[in-house]
Amino acid sequence: MQELLVDSYGRKVSSLRVSVTGRCNLRCIYCHGEGEVRGGSEITVDEVAQIARVAARHGVDRVKFSGGEPLLRRDFEDILAALPPMRDVSVTTNGTLLAPRAARLKECGLDRVNVSLDSMDPDRFHFITGSPNGEQFERVLDGISVALDAGLTPVKINMVYLKGVNEDEVDRMIAFVRGKPLVLQVIELMNFRGAFKYHADVAALEQRVKAQADRFERREMHRRTKYFLGGAEVEVVRPIDNSEFCMNCNRLRVTSDCKLKPCLLRNDNLVDVRGMTDDQLDNAMRRAVGLREPFFKGPVPLRPDKVKMPE
Repeated sequence: MQELLVDSYGRKVSSLRVSVTGRCNLRCIYCHGEGEVRGGSEITVDEVAQIARVAARHGVDRVKFSGGEPLLRRDFEDILAALPPMRDVSVTTNGTLLAPRAARLKECGLDRVNVSLDSMDPDRFHFITGSPNGEQFERVLDGISVALDAGLTPVKINMVYLKGVNEDEVDRMIAFVRGKPLVLQVIELMNFRGAFKYHADVAALEQRVKAQADRFERREMHRRTKYFLGGAEVEVVRPIDNSEFCMNCNRLRVTSDCKLKPCLLRNDNLVDVRGMTDDQLDNAMRRAVGLREPFFKGPVPLRPDKVKMPE
């Protein structure tokens, strides 16, 4: 029988979030870079496969890949093909490189994608992402379309909710996902890179969405609520000062330079696993899980003096 990875707060780890690169071809104003302070070389195909294989011994059956922009890795298909059997394999991408590779990604074992799209307006998209030309916006839309055709569904659209920038676009984004295997995730802005001046009132938005919904249901992950509005599925993601979000976290992160990262918002408890045998990695994984603590346990963050945010 598998021995599950459970931290001292009773939170079972069932998911990995693996950053495969710190590189990106966009410069989004809100990017948190997976909370990394990077130093070493990029994680290799074999390292990802080993971490996933050892985690699977303990019942971990989900992996989500992120970056930077993971599709900047030319060997990303090799990473997918090297994984042990998993119940769910997904990637978060900005979508600009997705269209030419979507079908092959599906063949190599990818189940679904999250695509960042904060605005349906090309000028706003340019402002938010720092993209050098209007072609990137069209590439994202093409990427979503091809991902749907390839069966990488449900495609989740990640929209970071930004005060004075895209607050008026939620209804337009709901219309965009309606009637398709798309899910709109409206995400509260986190305080990285000095972008918190764009923080908007997500609580008020959620109340408005709830009032318009035909029905809603609770997700196990972070106890989030799904709202269904006339053929559109919407989730509102509220990680800021949210003890419920943290207390239901089931994820162990892996940095792009091959360290286990127990919490997005801390860098004082990383566990370097590069060059380990499977048994050494197994012990290191148990140690990393033992270091997990909810960052928000209540009104005051955990050990704010120890938090090192990316610039």
